[in-house]
Amino acid sequence: MNMQQMMAQAQKMQKDLEKKQQEIQNSEYEGTSQLVDVVLYGTKKIKSIKIKADQLDAEDMEILEDMIKIAVNDAITKIEKDTESKMGMYGKALGGLM
Repeated sequence: MNMQQMMAQAQKMQKDLEKKQQEIQNSEYEGTSQLVDVVLYGTKKIKSIKIKADQLDAEDMEILEDMIKIAVNDAITKIEKDTESKMGMYGKALGGLM
């Protein structure tokens, strides 16, 4: 493979990588727990939090806080899995440099 072919392949790979990153950032990921639903953007910023108040007593605030953490972490895990599935091939192609 000559240098021009390598450069063309690298440029294509970069464009593909940018497209996948944009796709992930524009996606929404929902995390759930027993009392809370959370939606995050692919940028890991919270879009919404829904509390299932009909299942909540006043003294359950500590449990609610834990449920929010669980739901947010669930959504972040989904973002990371989607990122790895879409971007992992590029890291392997670059010898683990990503």
